[in-house]
Amino acid sequence: MAARVVVVGAGPAGVRAAQALVEAGLRPTLIDEGRRDGGQIYRRQPEGFSRSYETLYGTEAERAASLHQSFDALKQKIDYLPETLVWNISPGAVHLASGTHYRTLPFDSLIVCSGATDRLMPVKGWHQAGTYSLGGAQVALKSQGCAIGSRIVMMGSGPLLYLVAAQYVKAGAQVAAVLDTSTFMQRVAALPRLLAIPAALRKGIALTRVLASAQVPVYRGVQPVEIKGSAQDGVSGVMVALPGGKPVEFACDAVALGYHLRPETQLADLAGCRFVFDDNAQQWLPQIDEDGRSSVKGIYLAGDGARVRGADAAERSGRLAALAALRDHGMQVQGIEPLRAELARFTRFAAGLREAFPWPAQFAASLPDETIVCRCEAITAGELRRVVHATGAQEANRAKAFSRVGMGRCQGRYCGHAGAEIIAATASVPLSSVGRLRGQAPVKPLPVALAEEVNE
Repeated sequence: MAARVVVVGAGPAGVRAAQALVEAGLRPTLIDEGRRDGGQIYRRQPEGFSRSYETLYGTEAERAASLHQSFDALKQKIDYLPETLVWNISPGAVHLASGTHYRTLPFDSLIVCSGATDRLMPVKGWHQAGTYSLGGAQVALKSQGCAIGSRIVMMGSGPLLYLVAAQYVKAGAQVAAVLDTSTFMQRVAALPRLLAIPAALRKGIALTRVLASAQVPVYRGVQPVEIKGSAQDGVSGVMVALPGGKPVEFACDAVALGYHLRPETQLADLAGCRFVFDDNAQQWLPQIDEDGRSSVKGIYLAGDGARVRGADAAERSGRLAALAALRDHGMQVQGIEPLRAELARFTRFAAGLREAFPWPAQFAASLPDETIVCRCEAITAGELRRVVHATGAQEANRAKAFSRVGMGRCQGRYCGHAGAEIIAATASVPLSSVGRLRGQAPVKPLPVALAEEVNE
């Protein structure tokens, strides 16, 4: 009997994993929360839309087209389940919800390619209507064919900041400014590591040229101060402090925020995978070996859902995880060593990106008390600090119990990292000692009325 292999996610990692499994003679099940394949970075536009790949994806157009073509060739050879959420994982089975129906699907091997979401640092006023994550702004452009506003400020740091800004410019949107918290000298210092992947470095330079050609002002080394606006009208502007402290305000009706990405690790958590604190990334990450095996037998983690190294690396890690699963089922495989070597280069490059565009942990300590940290529950930085002082809560889940930070529908995806930084700064303890918010099933809200469960 052929091994039952389930792949979660139809982005770069998931598609390449499914491709390797099909090449080995298996018919995997590919579960996709989205309506169409491509994941976040190569998200396909709705059927009937006709924007060109170059307009939609910019410097990533060729890679996006290649992945979509690969999926189209695979579609008849796999069991594809679009618009299906994996809301829980139990030993040997994934629990699925599609619309108002759910079922349990058993597996012998599970390859989780869950992707990543924005890593966010709150700023005063970021709860105003018209404030989005960079990823959310990208979804609006690709899936709905619209901009988040008529005059937009992009703020944060990292490659996604420049990618989304360039994609908006190519789509004809007005980008009022790009506000980067990192400095030019940090980029220079990171250059030796960034040269590990020259092609990726060239893509980054190309994005800055797109912005320069469109005369989009780019400011580096800024410190976010406040997103201006009102409950009635939403966002009206962004105020930052330039290097040296000079305050500057930019008029806009929408803001997109983001500081790199964070792996979507909830499914790995629910599967019982062991986590370790990564000092370089300053994040808790699931433990994996060089081929993507987790600490739980039969469960493999690939792509940005395991380590954020970009779409090109995700394709390789997805294939590598599939080859590891095949080998563990006693099948002969080839090509593991070259993939390991290529991923090592992407790991060096990712380290360079962290150095060039550092996570601004220092901003957490200086957030005004009235700044909302948890937007789901409307909990402020002052309330979280009060909980730490009054109860002695220095661990993330204990602070969550007293303050409700991370208790909303996003389960801390948006506030978890910043909340931990605030706890660490307030209690004067290392970030690693604060721990991480535990994942809870369902990973996302489900309809109250569900049909009878179908077991397979």
